[in-house]
Amino acid sequence: MTMPPGLRKLALTAHLVVSIGWIGAVVAYLALGVSAMTSEDTPTVRAAWIAMEVTGWFVIVPLAVAALLTGLVMALGTPWGLFRHYWVLMTLVLTILATVVLLLHMPTVTSLADQARSVDDAHLGGLGGDLLHPGVGLVVLLVITALNVYKPRGLTRYGWRKQQEQRTAPVP
Repeated sequence: MTMPPGLRKLALTAHLVVSIGWIGAVVAYLALGVSAMTSEDTPTVRAAWIAMEVTGWFVIVPLAVAALLTGLVMALGTPWGLFRHYWVLMTLVLTILATVVLLLHMPTVTSLADQARSVDDAHLGGLGGDLLHPGVGLVVLLVITALNVYKPRGLTRYGWRKQQEQRTAPVP
């Protein structure tokens, strides 16, 4: 089932907006992590951790889920399909992986933000910053973006079978 052109463009626009937003939010989160790691000013470190928690739960997580859902809509509603091309399948797997890692990591961010709120200034410097998860996440999101732009060739077995069925189907 393919979507009519107007609906497809609307779905594509929504997918692009949330996907690009996800990348931008991760970049902002990384900037906060660098600030928490490098600043010697305790109010800055405290504010950075609180902002990372808020950004994570209220911006990054919703954008990740929305990118996953709109990506599924795009795959299922266009001729690309969900299981026909390796690049679509890899994009799906990487998006699911990034979203699951994000959801598993966010409680740690909340715990560290709670520590930032409650510890005295002398112990706040030991919190550091959060760079590994968002750094790797950003690389994964850029790989997903590249896959979606370049669309490397390669049909899955299912995609090859569907293509053969379409070629041999009688024309009405």
